[in-house]
Amino acid sequence: MTKTIEILVSPTGQTQVHTRGYSGSNCREASRFLEQALGKPTQEHLTPEFHLEASQQTGLKSYHP
Repeated sequence: MTKTIEILVSPTGQTQVHTRGYSGSNCREASRFLEQALGKPTQEHLTPEFHLEASQQTGLKSYHP
């Protein structure tokens, strides 16, 4: 699977960062620069893939401006 980082921005300015194709905590390292730019996360959702050392990883974080 290709490694991707997807950023969703709602009409109200709330953003979500989705990572795919990363194993373990590599998604956090890959999206760290976005987290720093967006500010403090308001919530974090870790999928079961986060806890596995698999080749696929999905994570979601939501931010408010």
